[in-house]
Amino acid sequence: MRILLVEDDRMIGEAVMLALRDAAYAVDWTQDGDSALAALSAQEYALVLLDLGLPRRDGVDVLRQMRLQGCATPVLVMTARDAVEDRILGLDLGADDYLVKPFDLGEMLARMRAVIRRHGGQASPLLSNGPLSLDPATHEARHGDSVCRLSAREYALLHALLVRPGAILSRTELEERIYGWNEEVESNAVEFLIHGVRKKLGTDVIKNVRGVGWMVPKSD
Repeated sequence: MRILLVEDDRMIGEAVMLALRDAAYAVDWTQDGDSALAALSAQEYALVLLDLGLPRRDGVDVLRQMRLQGCATPVLVMTARDAVEDRILGLDLGADDYLVKPFDLGEMLARMRAVIRRHGGQASPLLSNGPLSLDPATHEARHGDSVCRLSAREYALLHALLVRPGAILSRTELEERIYGWNEEVESNAVEFLIHGVRKKLGTDVIKNVRGVGWMVPKSD
């Protein structure tokens, strides 16, 4: 799942990016409003983490422009502006949630999961398809009698496939969901991750469609 982080404070940005990667998100990080809008025009994201006090174009204007342009990507505002009026303005402009700095990274991740769930029309925190289920909070996967905890990138790969069971994702599409900007991707990385998931949960969890890509078979 790909996240756009918009934060000009390097220390905060590095801490948030590390937490996101540890939680199996692919992260693209921009440090000003104009770069954020450019990234949004070029790439689809599951969620935007948006600071308000940005150089060149502030976060309020970024949010306003996103919604005026019809961009429905969910936005979690994270800012030091804690006045009630600022929170009201952000929510009225189309933010999905508001997090005041300083914040706990665990709370940030929980709020992200909740926003993404609501955006997808999903009430349950678990992703499931027949005997296969995945817990975004713990990265625990269950397939029949097999239960295990996946690595961050194994989780990211299975999550990408399980969001749309029956849909075939190519190598490029999977890499885009697993890796952020400037992350090196080995030529056989996707196959290696699929092998790891199959070893833990069974060979029938992920199906290869030769020459096209991979999918989680849709349960009847």
